[in-house]
Amino acid sequence: MLTHEELLHAVPHCLTGTDFPELGAKYEGKVRDVYVGHGRRILITTDRISAFDMVLGLIPYKGQVLNQLSAWWFAQTGHIARNHVISVPDPNVTIAHEAEPLPVEIVVRGYITGVTKTSLWYLYEQGERRPYGFGLPDGLQKNDPLPEPLITPTTKAAKGGHDVPLTRAEILEQGMLPRELWEEIETTAVALFQFGQQIAAQAGLILVDTKYEMGLVDGKLTLIDEIHTPDSSRYWVADTYRPDDEPENFDKEFMRKWYAAQGYRGDGTPPTMPPDFIAQIAARYIAAYEKLTGAPFVPGEQPAVERIRRNLYEE
Repeated sequence: MLTHEELLHAVPHCLTGTDFPELGAKYEGKVRDVYVGHGRRILITTDRISAFDMVLGLIPYKGQVLNQLSAWWFAQTGHIARNHVISVPDPNVTIAHEAEPLPVEIVVRGYITGVTKTSLWYLYEQGERRPYGFGLPDGLQKNDPLPEPLITPTTKAAKGGHDVPLTRAEILEQGMLPRELWEEIETTAVALFQFGQQIAAQAGLILVDTKYEMGLVDGKLTLIDEIHTPDSSRYWVADTYRPDDEPENFDKEFMRKWYAAQGYRGDGTPPTMPPDFIAQIAARYIAAYEKLTGAPFVPGEQPAVERIRRNLYEE
């Protein structure tokens, strides 16, 4: 693990982006720049963070953690699902097949928790006993485990928009996805989540819930984006989990809680995170990587643009 002093030193030197103007098409996400060309995508996972919509900051090495951890997970789960990775030529970069994203986002949940308007706990607190079409009994408490993993699909909102909860029946009746494809998604998502839970448990963590981005490559179901990272998943430290208590987070919820403690809920100008706290966040991302993979995190250099170009054209 890098020392607190090393992380503090890295705070002003975060990677914020790399340009490939010859590829033409580019779009920015919350944590990555994506360049599209030649039937492929270059995903450069930067050190930007987003704890709430439109709140951006910089966390050192975050991009490398997400990129390398996703690459590791894709390698571990190849027996369960296809993924979009062609190569990972750089600690910050993945070259992937260009995919047709599906119009549905898949969140698999193992616990009833969360504070957003699409979370199980928020809906349950509002009196909804059949969120996403699943029946839940009375008497559940926040952070209780669910009897089995639940797939809670939502619409795939446009940038700046908000996801809307869906049910299996709505997806099929509205023709959003063919029945056979949706059934494949359900089987794949649950298998991925249960495998992820096993790996997390071995690392002393609890995989609480996770989001899977899926698309089609050559007409076949394919995992795209990232998988089982502290940005796409909620992790709790197993030793801190107690009924009716708030477990320790090993994901970006740690940042959300900090903003909430400052009185910020996502509107107006966010408070600036102090460097010492930024270093703490970086340490958690790195620790999640090390716990899950069982390997030390070794920072790489910033993207070697010419090498990535050669890789793109030679693959």
